[in-house]
Amino acid sequence: TGLLSVVEFSSMVFPVPEVMRGAAGAGHVAGAPDADGVFRRMSPVCRFDDVEIPSLGLAGWLTGRKPPVVIQASPRRLQVGDKTIPLDESGNAILRFKGQGGLLEAVSIAAVVQSELRLREGGQPVLKPEIFKDCYVLMGSSAPALLDLHPVPVNGKCPGVVLHATFVDNLLTDSFMAKATVPAVSVGILVTAIASALSLTYGGRWWQAWFLSAAWVGVPVLVGFATYARGYWWPMVAHETAVGLGLVGALAANYWTEGRQKAFIKQAFRHYLSGDLIEKILRDPKHLQLGGEKRELTIMFTDLAGFSTFSERLGPVDLTALLNDYLSEMTDIIMEEGGTLDKYEGDAIIAFWNAPLEQSDHAIRACRAALRCQRRLAELRGQYLQRTGAELRMRVGLNTGEVVVGNMGSRTRFNYTILGDAANLASRLEGANKAFGTELMVSESAWNLVSKQFCGRKLADLRVVGRKSVVAVYELTGFAGDVAPTDWPVFGEGLARFRQGDFAGAMQIFQQLPDDPVAQHYARRCVELCAEPPASWDGAWKMTGK
Repeated sequence: TGLLSVVEFSSMVFPVPEVMRGAAGAGHVAGAPDADGVFRRMSPVCRFDDVEIPSLGLAGWLTGRKPPVVIQASPRRLQVGDKTIPLDESGNAILRFKGQGGLLEAVSIAAVVQSELRLREGGQPVLKPEIFKDCYVLMGSSAPALLDLHPVPVNGKCPGVVLHATFVDNLLTDSFMAKATVPAVSVGILVTAIASALSLTYGGRWWQAWFLSAAWVGVPVLVGFATYARGYWWPMVAHETAVGLGLVGALAANYWTEGRQKAFIKQAFRHYLSGDLIEKILRDPKHLQLGGEKRELTIMFTDLAGFSTFSERLGPVDLTALLNDYLSEMTDIIMEEGGTLDKYEGDAIIAFWNAPLEQSDHAIRACRAALRCQRRLAELRGQYLQRTGAELRMRVGLNTGEVVVGNMGSRTRFNYTILGDAANLASRLEGANKAFGTELMVSESAWNLVSKQFCGRKLADLRVVGRKSVVAVYELTGFAGDVAPTDWPVFGEGLARFRQGDFAGAMQIFQQLPDDPVAQHYARRCVELCAEPPASWDGAWKMTGK
């Protein structure tokens, strides 16, 4: 009496008195399905009116045992003599179903009666009596009309007596199912959740798809078979919950990491790129290369002509306001054309195209930006003239070539910038504009990529400071379709004679073009060369300064 971990009932229906009087004992046949309607458990002992009543199977096993079996109960197990029955938190034993489809051997009660009658008449029985020797025999109905068929995990529906027979079998063979302990389940949840989170956070897409399929389907099946074979009832919902927790954790980690990456990208590039370009990077960051790499870029260097002269006439406040306005106007255009701002150096702007995102039309974008900047400055020139007393003119050098691009600097402070000879040449071309009276000079490598989209002319074969090789340079004057000056053919003839070393003939042709600044610079150069002819001549204009 006074057992723990038993199911209590407030009412009970007893057998008819005639059966009770002839029975050696009695047991309850109460049972309740799980939430899904399937019968998996049985109460070994129930309590009614402060009396503990064993189940039908346990009562049969206890009957006639001498000395009487002592029953002791604890919150998670029932000790019946030398037998231990694991219990769940409700005091129920979890049954392990066996046999064909989960059924034990069954015979028809009609065959038993028929065999008894034949034996009395001296005939052969339908069933041999020996099959019942030393066996526990339970009787029950199997007719559907008697409403005693119950769904079980392994065989659809079976008679209720099978539940009690299974209980007896489990008791005799010590094969009840035991619920996995809380620590074991907790460790399983933790390991599964961590594995899920790591796999879904760091794995590729194919790995993630494979892992989810295995975690949601394959692993539960394997775990179920492994634990069932060892007599443990493993809550599959715990595994699924762990995978779900891992998925939530991975999503949270990815969201946090992605948020940090996006914040880093925005912080790193907000001063270099337009907002639209940054959003494009954020939508497809796999094309973003932040480390150093070699790549063909089109590089732009700009500078204001005579800046040091008029800056001396302005106070620091006015000069700062002017520069901020000018640089904002030019930078807006550069970014609208998809350019990356490298840096400002006083009034100078350094920008490039084709990094960090690839742009197949990078040279076209750069040339279009340069022309737009020149035209915007022309619109603002009158306003700036009133503020500075000088006409602001901008010189631009463009070159296409391979450079190293990436984040460069110290461990704590760096810039996304470029290094290489191609960048140096763009700077030299910007300065070379002074020698020719031009405002927009491009290298041959850039011109070959844009000649069908823009209007321009060849200026010279140029040898700049710091380079031994000669580079052909062009003046960019407008877009394709713009009307070229009618005197350009004459200029071309003069340029051809200049390259041949006919400086006197070239000078006469250039002097025919008084309105062409480039021709006038060539004319003066021819005068110098006629006065001091070079010892050797390769047709190149040699720059002596940056």
